[in-house]
Amino acid sequence: SSGINAEWPLRPGRKPFDDKTYWAWVGHGVSDTLQGLHGSEEGDALEVIVSLSHKGEVEGIAKKAFAPKEVHITGAGGAGYKVVEVIKGTEDVYVHTTLIKKWDICAGDAILREIGGTQTDLRGDEINYSHELDPKNEHGLIATMHDHEKYREALAASL
Repeated sequence: SSGINAEWPLRPGRKPFDDKTYWAWVGHGVSDTLQGLHGSEEGDALEVIVSLSHKGEVEGIAKKAFAPKEVHITGAGGAGYKVVEVIKGTEDVYVHTTLIKKWDICAGDAILREIGGTQTDLRGDEINYSHELDPKNEHGLIATMHDHEKYREALAASL
């Protein structure tokens, strides 16, 4: 079964600092602000976006996981913002290694999936947002537009 709760097929996200709204209606399309965005292919350095509150810890894990590749870490607030940065191609991978509440990540997950990306926990499992389940995701997450399993496996081996 899909990790996205079918009762909530429309997922909006607002990026207030650049006055844009991003949304996806599962199975029906995405907002104009997402049209034509498909991430970017990995460059000379791997761009990884992480939570500001865990930047140092995740930086060490990412550099170990993706060595010998050069890794640039960007710390940012807001799970939806981090997903949009991956979709835009500013970042290659969004990584979160600790507990995170599902309500913080569900909109970004739906938007990412509708545009062709992937978000799973660090074990590779889809995140189930059913109201009948625990609202905590205790297994971290990884969000990508390309090469999801390659990045996930590298991270899993370094944890």
